[in-house]
Amino acid sequence: MCAHVLTSVAWPYANGPRHIGHVSGFGVPSDVFARFMRMSGHQVLMVSGTDEHGTPISVQAEKEGVTTRQLADKYNRVIVEDLQGLGLSYDLFTRTTTRNHYRVVQEMFTALFDNGYAVARATKGAISPSTGRTLPDRYIEGTCPICGYDGARGDQCDNCGNQLDPVDLVNPRSRINGETPEFVETEHFFLDLPALAEELSRWLDQRTDWRPNVLKFSHNLISELRPRAITRDLDWGVPIPLDGWRDQPMKRLYVWFDAVIGYLSASIEWARRTGDPDAWKQWWTDPEAKSYYFMGKDNIVFHSVIWPAILLGANGEGDRGGDDHVFGGQLNLPTEVVSSEYLTMSGSKFSTSRGKVIYVTDFLREFGPDALRYFIAVAGPENNDTDFTWDEFVRRTNSELANEWGNLVNRSISMAHKNHGEIPAATDLQPIDEQLLATARAGFDTVGDLLGHNKFKNAITEAMRIAGAANRYLSETEPWKLKDDPTRRDTVLHVALQVVSDVNTLLTPFLPHASQKVFEALGGEGVWAALPEIRMVSEEGNEDYPVIMGEYASEQARWESRPIAVGTPLQKPTPLFTKLDEELGETGPQWAPIG
Repeated sequence: MCAHVLTSVAWPYANGPRHIGHVSGFGVPSDVFARFMRMSGHQVLMVSGTDEHGTPISVQAEKEGVTTRQLADKYNRVIVEDLQGLGLSYDLFTRTTTRNHYRVVQEMFTALFDNGYAVARATKGAISPSTGRTLPDRYIEGTCPICGYDGARGDQCDNCGNQLDPVDLVNPRSRINGETPEFVETEHFFLDLPALAEELSRWLDQRTDWRPNVLKFSHNLISELRPRAITRDLDWGVPIPLDGWRDQPMKRLYVWFDAVIGYLSASIEWARRTGDPDAWKQWWTDPEAKSYYFMGKDNIVFHSVIWPAILLGANGEGDRGGDDHVFGGQLNLPTEVVSSEYLTMSGSKFSTSRGKVIYVTDFLREFGPDALRYFIAVAGPENNDTDFTWDEFVRRTNSELANEWGNLVNRSISMAHKNHGEIPAATDLQPIDEQLLATARAGFDTVGDLLGHNKFKNAITEAMRIAGAANRYLSETEPWKLKDDPTRRDTVLHVALQVVSDVNTLLTPFLPHASQKVFEALGGEGVWAALPEIRMVSEEGNEDYPVIMGEYASEQARWESRPIAVGTPLQKPTPLFTKLDEELGETGPQWAPIG
C-alpha cells in the first residue's frame, strides 16, 4: 500500500564544513531509507537544510573576519556541494535564513503562545565576561549537579540524561574560551514542557518499535521535564513576533527552537517551489502519513521529546487545550526517531577543534561517494559508537566492494560479452540454478523488511551475502570450462546475470552511483537511480541561494526482481571499484594521516 513518507533529516550547522562523523549520523542512513521507500512505491518527501542561527555562527564569523550572513552563505554552499556529491536525494535541502522559514517559525511560536504553552518569565542568562555576548546552553560545560559527570552541557547531561540549565552546573566554563560565565537577570519565553508532559508520555508509551537507545533515553527525560527557554539575548536569529518584543535588537528565538521547525518550513517551501502550495499537508496533516527523523544521538532529546511537545502544543493537545487553526489541521508527530551513535576516530569523537576530523569534501575527492556510503552502512555507528580506521576502510573496500561485488559484476558480464556479446538464454534449469535464483528473489523480502525497520547494517550484510552466494555458484559451475556444452554455459551465465541484476537492485539504496553503472553494464538505458541536483533559487528580499532538489519520480529503480531480457547487447565492462593500496591502511592519506 502506497503511503506518504516524510524523511526529516537533522540540519547540519553552517559554521564549517561537515566531516564524515556528521554524515554517518544524519546523512547516509536517511538517504538509504528514502531511496528504499521510493523504490517501494511510496511518496517520499525528504527535507532538511543548513542551520544558520545562534552564537556559534557569530563566533566563527568573528574568527574569520566576516559578517554572520557571509559566513552562513559560505558554509551553506560548501555543505550543499558535499551532500549533493554524496548523493543524498533531498527533495529540498534549504536553509534557515529564508523569509519562508522566519514566517513559519513565527507562526509556530504564535500558536504556542496563543494556546498558553509559551510563557514569559524572569531567568538567569549566561554572558561571556570578555565579550558581553550571550553564551548558548550548549557552549557551557561543567559538572552535573545530579550525577557528578564533569562534561555536562548547559542544556543536558549526556551521562545521566537529565535536562539542565547553565546556572545548575558546578564550576561552569565557556567552551569558547574557558572563562567562567556571568549570570544576569533577563526575561525570556519558555516552552511549558510540564503542561505537555502527560500527553507526551502517553504518546511515547505507544512508540514500542523504536530503537531501544532512543526509547530509554526519551522515557528517562519525561519525569524530569521543566520549562525550557525558547528565546535568547541574541542579535542573530528569528525575531519574536509579539508587540514589545519584535523590535528589541537583542531578543531572538533560540536556534534549537527554530531549527526543529525547519522540517515543517522546508516542506512548505518545497510545496511552493514545485507549484502546489498545499502539497505539504499530505505529509503533515494526513493521519495516515508516516514521518521518520534521522540524527546523531546528541540530538535525540530535541526530536523525541521537545519537537513532539512543540507539535502537541501547536495542536492544542496539552493540559491547557487550545486550537490547531494556524496550520489548518493537526500536525503529525514523528512515527519514528532514528538516531545513530557516534563515529569516532582512534577512540575519540570526531572534533574539528581537536584536529580529529576527516572532511567529506576530501573524502569524496579521493575515494568517491559510494565507498563512504558503504562503510557507513556496513560498519557505521548504527547502534553503538564505532571507530573509523583507515585499515578497516581499505579492507572493506578491497575485500567486499572490489573483490566480492565488483568482481562478481565484472566476470559475469565479461564472460557473457566474450561468448555472446549479449545476454544469453537459459534452458533446463538445474537445482543449483533454481536455488541461487530463489535466494536472490527472497532477498527482496528479507532486505526490504530490514530497511523498513532502519536496520541498515543487517540489510546490506544480507545483500552482500547473496553476492557471495553468486560468486560461489560461479566457482562451482565453472562456466569457463563449458566450451563443449554451450547450452549449459549459457544457462549458468544467464542465472549469474539475473542475480547480478537482483543484487544490484538490493544495493541501490546504498550505492546509487555504482548501481547506475551496473544497470548500464547490463544493457539498461536511462536513469536507474536518480541523483540530486544543485539548483539556484530566489526569494524576495534575499540573494539567490543554492538548494538540493531532484527528479526522483522518473528513476526506473523498483524494489522487485526485474527479469533480464535475452538478447540485450553487452559491452565489455570496466572495473566497478578500484582497489586501494594496502599501505593506505597503515599511513592514511596525506590530508588525514595516521598518528
